[in-house]
Amino acid sequence: MPLYKTIKPNNHTTIYVWKIEESLSDLSADTLLTEKSEKRLLSMKSDLHKRGFLSVRHLLKTAGYSDFDLFYNGNGKPHLTDGKNISITHSFTFSAIAISDAAVGIDIEKNREKIKIIQHRFVNFEKGFIDKDDDYIEQLTVIWGAKESLYKIYPFGGLTFKNDIDINSFQIADKKTTGYIKVEGWDKNYDIRFEQLDGFTLVYALDTSENA
Repeated sequence: MPLYKTIKPNNHTTIYVWKIEESLSDLSADTLLTEKSEKRLLSMKSDLHKRGFLSVRHLLKTAGYSDFDLFYNGNGKPHLTDGKNISITHSFTFSAIAISDAAVGIDIEKNREKIKIIQHRFVNFEKGFIDKDDDYIEQLTVIWGAKESLYKIYPFGGLTFKNDIDINSFQIADKKTTGYIKVEGWDKNYDIRFEQLDGFTLVYALDTSENA
């Protein structure tokens, strides 16, 4: 299908969401890729991964860009040639990009029981406010997605989800919270927004100093 949803959290940030229902051949049609992207696509073994990769290129086109406007730095962080900030995510049947004048990070995750098993890897003080009787999986998925979004914002890499990133208390109905990165030389708080999309959790982090 075409674009699933567009979100404007502030006047200089736009989020584009795609629900991946097309075949690989349909997504490939009329999609121009750089030589590097073509090689990357050919190296992917999963059709699901390939479709996610190509759906992101359709989102770029929707936003007025192409694959030729996208490049990655040494830490694997995506950038746009016009200097705007971009963050990219895809999971199973959804993909999304966030484009902003300010720092931005985005993540989408399928709500799955298995997150209960791995929560010890990323939940720190947050365990004090999780309500295990109310939207437990969704709450854990928001925490994971929020930490992933902040990880994507931090330019130097090497953060641990459990020790270096904290997410403040929230309820699923709030659709927002705040979070912060707590490492030497980096003391910043961020707005966190989240919502549910057909069994998936979409989370994005915004720089509070620019969030007007």
